[in-house]
Amino acid sequence: MQFLERLRALAADPDFGRGARDMASPSLGLAAWGLVTGVTMVKSGLSLPLACGMSLLVFAGSAQLTALPLIASGAPLWVLLATAFCVNLRFVIFSAQWRNYFGHLPRAKRLTLTYFAADLNFVYFVKRYPDPVPATVQQRYFWGGVAVNWPAWQLCSFAGILLADRIPTHWGIGFAGVLALLGLSYSLLTEKMLWWVALTAGAVSIATYSLPLKLNILCAIVAAGAVGWWLDARRGRT
Repeated sequence: MQFLERLRALAADPDFGRGARDMASPSLGLAAWGLVTGVTMVKSGLSLPLACGMSLLVFAGSAQLTALPLIASGAPLWVLLATAFCVNLRFVIFSAQWRNYFGHLPRAKRLTLTYFAADLNFVYFVKRYPDPVPATVQQRYFWGGVAVNWPAWQLCSFAGILLADRIPTHWGIGFAGVLALLGLSYSLLTEKMLWWVALTAGAVSIATYSLPLKLNILCAIVAAGAVGWWLDARRGRT
């Protein structure tokens, strides 16, 4: 009973509600992306239990979609791990920022927050709280976003897994997922330096597209990271 009462109190909290409302706006794109990921897991040859387990345990659409072609092609494990690691490097940057808000919390709670911390959570959280100063209301806002973000992803991912054989490829849901990611990426390009980094990543990815085992992704990440480091160092000297 106490647990239910705490849930009711949390649902009635204005900061929790604000987090849920903010996350509801991009939920359509998130749903498309989750559906794409679910379908792709099955089309890549994963069994239903493995696909469901991957959706629940990994909870990272870009890493999942990057790893799946490598799994299907029998790529070496080191290539698979290196690619997934590089794709998720952005979460190292995100975590460094999250630390300013949640670094004082117990380790168990921080680990729980880490699992649910996704791209959209970060974007809307930082917009809501631009000053990196911890406050109690921030956790309630964070969980409000999670209450929309996580179920939307998992429900649509599971729908894609279960309906993969019934969804025609000519529907083009993959393109809808790409548009969702592009919208998210665009919202993060808030300064000129980031535009140069994004353009570098896109150009290198296209130029090296013919490389095997999706190595063009690794090349794009390395090139974009190098350009970002160089521009940041140059800005620090001026």
